[in-house]
Amino acid sequence: MPDLLSQNQILYKDEAYKIIGAAMEVHRVLGPGFLEAIYQEALEIEFQNRNIPYQREAPLKVNYKGHTLKKEYTADFICYDKIIIETKAVTEFDNIHEAQIFNYLKTTGFKLGILVNFGKISLDYQRIVKERQTK
Repeated sequence: MPDLLSQNQILYKDEAYKIIGAAMEVHRVLGPGFLEAIYQEALEIEFQNRNIPYQREAPLKVNYKGHTLKKEYTADFICYDKIIIETKAVTEFDNIHEAQIFNYLKTTGFKLGILVNFGKISLDYQRIVKERQTK
């Protein structure tokens, strides 16, 4: 299966490295304890400073049985037109956070999402990879 990665390959490795580096810088400067919106604004500045292409609060259409719903999801960031970034400021990631990013990946067809948590002493992040669906 040519579009599945071996264990030694990392999907969008260079782009993800730059995104996570930007998040680490935001966390290094601000530390934990702020609301999500503060980290999002700081992360946007860091993306600009590092020339990381992004869209902030990108609306995502949802299809249901061939119908496009009027309500939309809003992703915190889409970087490089292919990676969804969802920011949190919580003590721990929860299953709902993973479900949220899986839904974003399903809706967009993107293969990689990164959950970033600024709410801990050290920056926490998870790479969420959407595997190819088999029937």
